[in-house]
Amino acid sequence: MKIIQLTDTHLMPPGTVVNGVDPEKQLRAAVADIIARHADTDLLVMTGDLCNDGDPAAYALLRDILAPVPFPVRLMLGNHDRRPEFVAAFPEQPRDDNGYIQSFIDTDFGRVLFLDSHEPGVIGGIYGADRMVWLDQALNGAGALPVTVFIHHPPFDAGIAHFLKIGMHDDGAVMRRLATHPAGIRHIVFGHIHVPLAGTSPEGIAYSSGQACSHRFITDPDARDPWWTGGNPCYRIIRLDAHGLRAYSAEVGQVPTTQAPICEGP
Repeated sequence: MKIIQLTDTHLMPPGTVVNGVDPEKQLRAAVADIIARHADTDLLVMTGDLCNDGDPAAYALLRDILAPVPFPVRLMLGNHDRRPEFVAAFPEQPRDDNGYIQSFIDTDFGRVLFLDSHEPGVIGGIYGADRMVWLDQALNGAGALPVTVFIHHPPFDAGIAHFLKIGMHDDGAVMRRLATHPAGIRHIVFGHIHVPLAGTSPEGIAYSSGQACSHRFITDPDARDPWWTGGNPCYRIIRLDAHGLRAYSAEVGQVPTTQAPICEGP
């Protein structure tokens, strides 16, 4: 299964610049590149902070940008989003019985969960008892299938000073529940931090983040107030198959220098 991850697109109404970057220009370039180069994609997942202020005009712009995408799209919420405005713009996106934007799909290589960590007025993530009931059901329903998780906020300490107090506010509940799944958690895929990160949790669960498609930070794990910076629009190619899960970063607009020769044999 081939999944494309886009994250932290922070759309604003047309022509608006956010932290020195035009998010519409960035996202249009990324989507055009994805359509041109990855027609065999099975699913496009956008892991939250779709829009910078969650306003209807920005969600309308997002719908326009995604209109040419020929494969299924799963949209998720981040702290910058607004659930009512999102639902009004994308009523076809699945929700649970409590209205949270979370769902799952079953694949040949395990169940894929999409979790909603958005809470109005909170920069960090919230995953309370009502959402945990859904997670219990989704994990129990997976049975002997391994699970891959998509979420906006990393549900653990990301080790980045700027996000120390704006990470997941659940006292580790999501990670503890995931760790009990008998068939295992293959990977946790998230956004929120705007920079690449990969690692393994104390529970032995592998995780990685996508890099923001819009503005990003100059990576400095110890800086409480790091600098914003721009860069090429980017996304990740995630392969979920018999080899497990592999994720590749892609940037739009890179200029080739020389072509590498084809290597054959050991």
